Parts: sequence; C-alpha cells; structure tokens
Amino acid sequence: MAKPISLNICHLYPDLMDTYGDKGNIIDLVKRCQWRGINVKITNISVGDSLSDFSAKGGPALGWDFYFFGGGQDRQQIIVGRDLQSKANYLKKAIENGCVLLSICGGYQLLQKYFKTLDGKIIKGIGLFNAYTIGSHDRMIQNLWIDLEENLVKEIKEIYPTIDNGQLTTNLIGFENHSGKTYLDQAVQPLGKVIIGTGNNGEDQTEGAIYKNAFGCYLHGSLLPKNPHFADFLISKALERRYGKVKLEPLDDSIEWQAHQAAIDRTRP
Repeated sequence: MAKPISLNICHLYPDLMDTYGDKGNIIDLVKRCQWRGINVKITNISVGDSLSDFSAKGGPALGWDFYFFGGGQDRQQIIVGRDLQSKANYLKKAIENGCVLLSICGGYQLLQKYFKTLDGKIIKGIGLFNAYTIGSHDRMIQNLWIDLEENLVKEIKEIYPTIDNGQLTTNLIGFENHSGKTYLDQAVQPLGKVIIGTGNNGEDQTEGAIYKNAFGCYLHGSLLPKNPHFADFLISKALERRYGKVKLEPLDDSIEWQAHQAAIDRTRP
C-alpha cells in the first residue's frame, strides 16, 4: 500500500452489549489492520452519546467506516433499544452511504423492526433489517455452522488475500445462545443457510440477514478470529467507502484456520 490508510470503527454500546466474547471481534479487526500497517481508530458510543457529528454528513472523507454492535440480555436490550431510537436516522444514513456494520444476537435483533420478549414486552427496533424476533421457551445454544450466501461467497473469494487457496471455505462457524426466533421478510437476503445449529429460528434453515453492507447474525464466539475470510471481507468493504478498491496484503492465517476447523470438528454429529 503506497500511502497510509485508516479505518474508523464505531463500537456501539460496548458497556452494555458485549456477551460471549463479542469484543473479540473488535480485537481481531484491529490486529488484522495493524499487521498490514492500516491505522485504526475506535470510538465507543453508548447511551446518551450522539452519532450526528460523524455518521451521515455526506462524503466518504467524514464519519466512521465500520460499525460493530454486539449482543446483550433482555434488560440491556430494553435500555439500548430506547436510546437507539435517537440514533436510528444517522445509523441508517451511514449504511445507505456505504458504511459496513456487523451486528450479533441482541444487536442484530435491535436493528430489526421489533423484538417481542417471552413475557410479551415489545422492544422496538429501528427497522434496518426487515425482520422481527419473537421470544420462545426454546434455548438455542450450540455451535452454529452455516454455508454463506452464494453472492457473498463470490465477493469473498475475490477479496480475501489468502496465501493458501486450499484454506478458503464458503462457510462460517460460531456459537449461538439465544431464545429469540427471528423471521425475515420474504425479500430479505439471509447471511447464509444453516448446516448444523438453529440459526434465525430453527424452521427455515436461514441464519442472519444482509442489507447493503450491514450484516446481522447469531454467531458469537468470537466470530471473526476463526473466520478470517469474513473478517478481511468486512475490512475491505469498509475501506472501499473511503479509498475505493484496496488490495489487502495476505496474512499467515494458518492458526485462524486451525481454530475454524477445530470448531467445525466439534460441531459435526
């Protein structure tokens, strides 16, 4: 890379929405950028903080490039859900303006239309994903192995700079722990198809959702350290907003792929 480049990351509600190792995704993004000489700046945004100064002021020279939104319990989701309403328009505009977003479990649910808890409470979302979640008596807790959506696979294969083509797979592996069942509108593209696990609802084999460069899923674990192809895909798409196409330098991901395969081996029946 001829000139220094930077990645600006907004970590949404890290004090309230950080279950099952979700913060590890931020650590992974930072390290994969630093190993390539890419500068990273992280801003933590929580209850009462404003997105208006950064998210949607027009050109790619301003604002954050990447948003991360982790998971939380119902109590935290109620608090965050109320505050998120004041940030909804800025966050939606940022996604329309090409920003990348990764949301997991509770964060994913709050970006939908609503989450109805088991006791009937409605936690209003912001409707970025045309989907909704209903609480259930079922606890979906296990490793979750999915095959990625076909068009996403094509993009990842073009972007991921592996030094060993034999390592690259078309799947993601993570850990799900949720009782909410998510249902996508017919027009919404899922992140992938469940191989083993529950995914969105355990009924239609879908997992996660995609809208533009926004991705939602139930993959805790942390997700990105053991799925380096997806991590680099997200980094590349986030940098593209500001710099155009950026060719990432390859890294030695042998340890990451060992972790990926070990998790899959534990998941197989």
